[in-house]
Amino acid sequence: MEDLWFSEYHTKNVKLSIRVSSQLHHEESDYQSISVYDSPEFGRFLALDGIMMLTEKDEFIYHEMITHVPMAANPNIKNILIIGAGDGGVLRELSKYKSIEHIDLVEIDERVIEVCKEFLPKTACGFDNEKAAVHIADGLKFIRHIENKYDLIIVDSTDPSGPGEVLFTKEFYGNCFKALTDNGIMVNQHESPFYNDDAMAMKRAHRCIVQSFPYARVYQAHIPTYPSGHWLFGFASKKHYSVEKIDFEAWKSLGIETKYYTPNLHKGAFYIPRYVEEMLKEDE
Repeated sequence: MEDLWFSEYHTKNVKLSIRVSSQLHHEESDYQSISVYDSPEFGRFLALDGIMMLTEKDEFIYHEMITHVPMAANPNIKNILIIGAGDGGVLRELSKYKSIEHIDLVEIDERVIEVCKEFLPKTACGFDNEKAAVHIADGLKFIRHIENKYDLIIVDSTDPSGPGEVLFTKEFYGNCFKALTDNGIMVNQHESPFYNDDAMAMKRAHRCIVQSFPYARVYQAHIPTYPSGHWLFGFASKKHYSVEKIDFEAWKSLGIETKYYTPNLHKGAFYIPRYVEEMLKEDE
């Protein structure tokens, strides 16, 4: 039996290697390389430009934390914009909320959606959400002319390189602020604070968000297959707060099933390590 491994460099000196059973798909789209593998440990996983985006085994952590934290913070969210998220996982989690009226999902690369529908149905089932409208477009261009429309914007982007690079700019976050309603919330994947290059990207994103929003916090989760396993999310808002004044009993009454997220975890996720606090303060 051939010994096949997928390896991703987290730094020049560190890489994560996962044994794979087979490569199920590979193509070069107009924007990036798209690959799907099967593995004994993590099940199927998606890689874009050689960087692991999600695995069947741990994707629930990322998707629950980027979705249920803002939904618990504001129970009156009706209209949502998702930028990225071509795997469908965020849509899957949002489908658990009956109160949502409409979701716009903007993905630049249609092939990511199609490949996920074919090979990753556990997340791509989210595209069955009847409240969602899918737009194949550039997220920055899509949001540029929108004002006071969305109660929540979820930025589920790739790393700040390639097609995801424009989603880490001051212009983009400023446009997000403008597109939100007065009670609006924006959450984004915020990179990792652990390795130097990731930490620099995290700090740049935080600096741009702080310049655009009056309230900006960072929360964390442990995602085993992401660099260092320590991953951050940004929470920015005009009025709503991330932990303070949240009615968690109201969220519990919805009866939403989760595997990772809980109200107690929500509270604890905002208590970040001192070294991360100090890095963020440098840009506040």
